[in-house]
Amino acid sequence: MAVEIRRIDLNDRKEVKAFIRFNYELYKDNPYSVPDLLEDMYETYDPKRNDAFTFCDADLFLAYRDGRIVGRIACIKNNKANRIWQNNNARFGWIDFIDDEEVSKALLDTAEEWGRNHGCDKIVGPLGFTDMDAEGMLIDGFDQLSTMSTTYNYPYYPQHMEKHGYTHEIDWVERKVMVPTPGHEAQKDKYFRVAEIVKKRSNVHVRKFHSVSEVKRDGYHYKIFDVVNRAYAPLYGYSEMTKHQIDKYVNQYLQFLDFRLLTVVENEEGEPVAMGVGIPSLSRALQKARGKLFPFGWWHLIKALKFKHSEIIDLLLVAVLPEYQSKGVNALLFADIIPIAQEMGFVFAETHPQLETNDRSQSQWAYLDCTIHKRRRCYQKPL
Repeated sequence: MAVEIRRIDLNDRKEVKAFIRFNYELYKDNPYSVPDLLEDMYETYDPKRNDAFTFCDADLFLAYRDGRIVGRIACIKNNKANRIWQNNNARFGWIDFIDDEEVSKALLDTAEEWGRNHGCDKIVGPLGFTDMDAEGMLIDGFDQLSTMSTTYNYPYYPQHMEKHGYTHEIDWVERKVMVPTPGHEAQKDKYFRVAEIVKKRSNVHVRKFHSVSEVKRDGYHYKIFDVVNRAYAPLYGYSEMTKHQIDKYVNQYLQFLDFRLLTVVENEEGEPVAMGVGIPSLSRALQKARGKLFPFGWWHLIKALKFKHSEIIDLLLVAVLPEYQSKGVNALLFADIIPIAQEMGFVFAETHPQLETNDRSQSQWAYLDCTIHKRRRCYQKPL
């Protein structure tokens, strides 16, 4: 049977659910894939609730064969990012397909035609609306557990991309960073020594929080995310988060946060200049919950956060203002988080994806026992 491509109605909850849950159905027996949380994805694809729709054009498509869903793809034009980076790119994201080249070609052909119809001259992806969405296609590390903020894909995906004429645009790497153990304290001590020097030289200090209300007091959470916006501004394809987007991410993640794992570095005026935040891995909990909070999925998440957390800590965000990036401020973040991670019993940290071209970000792990265990790729093709 021929492959049929259908654009879904973003206002039709049943169709949106079919788009979201195709990924779960394709990977439900895979031990490394972590399903998206259904409730979060409803919000992501809702033009009324996701502020990215104010500066992005987007459509979602499903591929059918013989009445059965066999693939999906999102087509996006981030007008803000195109303006900032002075290009005219279309994006594809949330792409999944069975191991059938006819299916993958039909999906990518649809995205390419969508891009041309929107006046674009190049298509790149996988990318989401913004950097806060999952980015990149896994090309190495297929035997490693995914995280709640990244996507997993089968090894045949990149083979299909190359078959259809897509080439390398940029890569991200992810590291497994071991938490120092007794006998390896020299790793930790290096960060402490540097941190003490930086405190005196740059007049900075660590600030900790104890509640959501404290983080939000006087709009402090906007200041924290301003650090993220300014730190990430030079990075590939980044577009500044709006106030509404910040509210979304704060409300989405603060409910899960153990405030011991949030570290902010302030200058002498009490303004944030760096931040780092981690969370006990929810990967296994999301697998057990099957990507749903209700009716009982919430219990698996609460259990993983409050009662029996994983040996893995996921590092969600690390950001340092550009003017402080060469001053060793990140040492304060590590000097604070390492003893907390030891006390909480974490064995290793999983870093968020970091651009291969971001030398400063890559170098911050120099004093720790770590390995690159995943690599993901953004592909490109002229239109």
